[in-house]
Amino acid sequence: MNRNFVYPFTALLVILIFFSLGGYAQTTPKGKWQFVLGAETGLPTGRIKSYSNIELGATVSVQYGLSEHLILTFTSGYYNFFAKKFEIPGFGTVKPDDIGIIPVKAGIKSFLGNNFYVAAEIGAGFETPGGPVKLILSPGIGYATNSWDVGLRYENFTESHLNYGMMTLRLAHGF
Repeated sequence: MNRNFVYPFTALLVILIFFSLGGYAQTTPKGKWQFVLGAETGLPTGRIKSYSNIELGATVSVQYGLSEHLILTFTSGYYNFFAKKFEIPGFGTVKPDDIGIIPVKAGIKSFLGNNFYVAAEIGAGFETPGGPVKLILSPGIGYATNSWDVGLRYENFTESHLNYGMMTLRLAHGF
């Protein structure tokens, strides 16, 4: 998905949610911590689309309730971009190694009403095995209850002159 489409779409969705809902909901009470396990799948965007068609990942988050409708998040895990097979004339089919990224992010969730939230994260992505470190910027939206969280986000990876991302759907359970 093109970034020129993702950012305006996300902004429009956030504005619609903000103006159409009333009341606040919170999954992590003020002054309390919550442990969250998540699984996700994503569609690569930008330059990595020619290398991979799908991303699968798992994350672990720790959330802290700052107020009735604001949560601080700390997230890490593993993202795997599955490499495509390529046909090279004279050599046959080649499948390069998958690209893995270990994200380390901090962020914030703001509940707009009726369990809907907007989120933003910033952090570093450590490419495996031994690749360069990437800056991660990630806006998102979602719906959360006391136990479950379903979110949609765009995650952008920037490193020197290489810039790509993924549009992900995440399902998480809080403890």
